[in-house]
Amino acid sequence: MQLGLVGLGKMGFNMRQRLREGGHEVIGYDPRPDVTDVPSLAGLAEALATPRVVWVMVPSGPITDDTITELAKVLNPGDLVVDGGNSKYTEDGKHAELLGEKGISFVDAGVSGGIWGLTEGYGLMVGGSDEDVARAMPIFDTLRPPGDLADGFVHAGPVGAGHYAKMVHNGIEYGLMMAYAEGYELLAAEPLIKDTQAVIQAWTNGTVVRSWLQQLLAKALKEDPSFDAISGYTEDSGEGRWTIEEAIRHRVPMPVIAAALFARFASRQEDSPTMKAVSALRNQFGGHAVKRVSVSG
Repeated sequence: MQLGLVGLGKMGFNMRQRLREGGHEVIGYDPRPDVTDVPSLAGLAEALATPRVVWVMVPSGPITDDTITELAKVLNPGDLVVDGGNSKYTEDGKHAELLGEKGISFVDAGVSGGIWGLTEGYGLMVGGSDEDVARAMPIFDTLRPPGDLADGFVHAGPVGAGHYAKMVHNGIEYGLMMAYAEGYELLAAEPLIKDTQAVIQAWTNGTVVRSWLQQLLAKALKEDPSFDAISGYTEDSGEGRWTIEEAIRHRVPMPVIAAALFARFASRQEDSPTMKAVSALRNQFGGHAVKRVSVSG
């Protein structure tokens, strides 16, 4: 099958390679001349036979908006656009409407797998009509992990369902990573534990907490046993925030995922104003000692 692929970053570049190895003809566009196959989106449209299928794999937000707006200008009725980035699900309806006015179909695809997707396959959660999803199925089949279709791929519902499922997936990921990280810190703090990495490595087989994330933690500790090469500053992609917003909207309690998100916020504070206030309050009501900031000179 022929596919146009917009965005050849860490995931898009590997997706192009996996699809080509699977026998598909992939023509990629990226602003960077060293990785692109064509000079522009217009050039991509010209290089593809009609009806076209174009997969967008760019950062969510304005870049996705601009890309889809430009594609609406250069594609034709009967073409199909797949948004495989981490767009907020509320944007999918707008993109589908914009493209639909030109007779262009739209599918949203949540994609999980990161840099490992090239060899392991990508978990896919898609939203769209049965007809549009079926049309792109040869691409989905090559990208997903081998084995049972239901393990690694889901047609979650109409437009927006794919990105909604991926949003919740990423929210769960926040909570899982935080639990593993807290366990690591407790193991590292106990003198009885002589090899923290070995303990976490042992969990990778036969235990109820084994998972791919847990295996990656064991791998990271083997490469840098004390994490001396990195800081604790942790960004968030936005999907954790969206998950919490949806939890509030639906009145679904999510204390674990919320705490994991707020922990990321805390990681960016070199000196927490909240904890300064707590320290000051302890001093005020109980006379507890505070650690003063030294003044040089």
